Amino acid sequence: MLVFNVTFKCKNGMRDVFLDAILSEGIDSAARSEPGNLMYEWYIPTGNSTDLLLIEKYQDEDAVAEHVRQPHTARLVELKEAYVDDMILEKYEI
Repeated sequence: MLVFNVTFKCKNGMRDVFLDAILSEGIDSAARSEPGNLMYEWYIPTGNSTDLLLIEKYQDEDAVAEHVRQPHTARLVELKEAYVDDMILEKYEI
């Protein structure tokens, strides 16, 4: 299993707008429905007004590769460019 912790460092005042766009466009539900996706959940850290955390779990590298090819993933990248200053990606293999 592969686990990704993705921290999005959003532009000031844009975290909620970014998350609202993700949810309203169904990016989260589309990712959860992918074969090999075991978890795709968004979290808002307490005490921080800009960070948004995404925890993703995939069965294997093939599932991750398939996720990257999806149109909803491309849309997330577009939204990230508009609302995010920086991103930190942590990958763990379990």
